[in-house]
Amino acid sequence: MSAKYRAAVLGSPIAHSLSPVLHRAAYAEMGLRSWSYDRFEVDEAGLPGFVRDLDASWAGLSLTMPLKRAIIPLLDGISDTAASVEAVNTVVFTEDGRRLGDNTDIPGMVAALRERGVDKVESAAVLGAGATASSALAALAELCTGPVTAYVRTAARADEMRGWGERLGVDVRIADWAEADAALRAPLVIATTPAGATDDLADAVPAAPGTLFDVLYDPWPTALAHRWAVAGAGVVGGLDLLVHQAVLQVEQMTGLDAPLAVMRAAGEAALAAQSH
Repeated sequence: MSAKYRAAVLGSPIAHSLSPVLHRAAYAEMGLRSWSYDRFEVDEAGLPGFVRDLDASWAGLSLTMPLKRAIIPLLDGISDTAASVEAVNTVVFTEDGRRLGDNTDIPGMVAALRERGVDKVESAAVLGAGATASSALAALAELCTGPVTAYVRTAARADEMRGWGERLGVDVRIADWAEADAALRAPLVIATTPAGATDDLADAVPAAPGTLFDVLYDPWPTALAHRWAVAGAGVVGGLDLLVHQAVLQVEQMTGLDAPLAVMRAAGEAALAAQSH
């Protein structure tokens, strides 16, 4: 039986990834002194060669964009969760040499929301329609009992979100981004857009909003998240998602329980240091 003690995050760009901070904090707390977790700048063209050259010391990989789909043909199997959104962010190397893919973003989203008391909602709104939006829909398949309105900018994105809704069993309704102010009245709003995209909506936050899940963590808080918090409502941030999905990765790669609080504290400290 070979000793597995290496892991890393791959992506492009990768320099600002917080994954090494979170995983290394976990290893230190868990007493895994021989374990290492690195980051590698790898694009889609370089991915097959990188994976091919890994030896038996590797326990797993974390994947960020643009590799979450590119990795799938290189694996021996993927979980139902990963298959549901055609995206893998976690690879575990088994003792018998197989490479198995999973998606911890979706259960990470569910766990982050449940931690803040959001267990079930009757409807929800999703801002944006990229890769994170499909994961949001998969999480809402578990949490939302009614319709989900997706606010998008183009007809092509509308078609994509309808397709994901059908595939995931979510009642997706489409609205134009120009009407995004209306999204803020939903009991749960998930913002999956790039930095700055929702800043113009901050002034439209209602007096008594529901819960906002903004997947960004840098810069934080976003203008929307700040205004939401000022209104006294629940805000779940990108760091919450990052930590919860990383906890699941650590547990899959090591087979041990991961220290959520320690990992979150490490992430908060790293972000605070970056902002100074």
